[in-house]
Amino acid sequence: MLVYLDGAVLPLAQARISPEDRAFLFADGIYEAVLARGGRLLFWDEHERRLRAGLAALQIDLPDPAALRGVAEELLRRNQPLGGDALIYLQVSRGAAPRLHAFPSPPVPPTVYMTARAWPGHPPVLVAGGATALTVADTRWARCDVKSTSLLANVLAQQQAKEAGAHEAIFVRDGIALEGSHSNLFAVRGGEVSTYPACNYILDGITRVAVLALAAAMGIPTRLGAIPLAELYAADEVFLTGTTTEVLPVVAVDGRRIGDGLPGPITGKLREAYLLQVDERARG
Repeated sequence: MLVYLDGAVLPLAQARISPEDRAFLFADGIYEAVLARGGRLLFWDEHERRLRAGLAALQIDLPDPAALRGVAEELLRRNQPLGGDALIYLQVSRGAAPRLHAFPSPPVPPTVYMTARAWPGHPPVLVAGGATALTVADTRWARCDVKSTSLLANVLAQQQAKEAGAHEAIFVRDGIALEGSHSNLFAVRGGEVSTYPACNYILDGITRVAVLALAAAMGIPTRLGAIPLAELYAADEVFLTGTTTEVLPVVAVDGRRIGDGLPGPITGKLREAYLLQVDERARG
């Protein structure tokens, strides 16, 4: 597999990153994950805008973020080529420097790493039957809007869910359900779709924004507001969104059945509309 590292495309086995890289020492970096279909990048502009916002928040000076689109397209061409669904992973760290908490002075060049791998998507049986979720206490830092490589709390939450036999962990802070360990959370009650408003406590997902726009276009009422845990349990439908999650129905939370325990109709309509939009973008 060919990867990109600091200006060069080379085999993964030959890629070398310094042990003093700040992503390794401090998780001092950000990342994006972008889907591609048929060799065409999906929602790249939206991901690039979020990448730029993350770079600004961390004060990492990357000279030309727009050039990374061409790198991603080159990796798609040169790996096999990847003509089906593929996942682009992009990571930018502050760079390699002696271990001091303050930023290197003078600044060092950022480390830029990118991969492209085939992406199988969800098993059809999971989509048809619905996923399950486990709630966990939100122990993350207060800048969840930054797509940081510092994901230890997310990793531990997802492992807790896996050990409980659940597909996803849902973070709860002060009795409010916020989002998943790697997805955004939606609840449907009385025909209205609710999700937590974009702020520093959640990541404003690319798919989340797309689904909200689709709901508005379809005349489905939406609400940006808190979802207390009791309301989550009592929802008619629950679903998750994300780049690799797409629109995934949730049929049980903490072992409690959601609605009738089957994927709901509004979730199904939004999933169908989202996948249609993805196909349209892939066709150009």
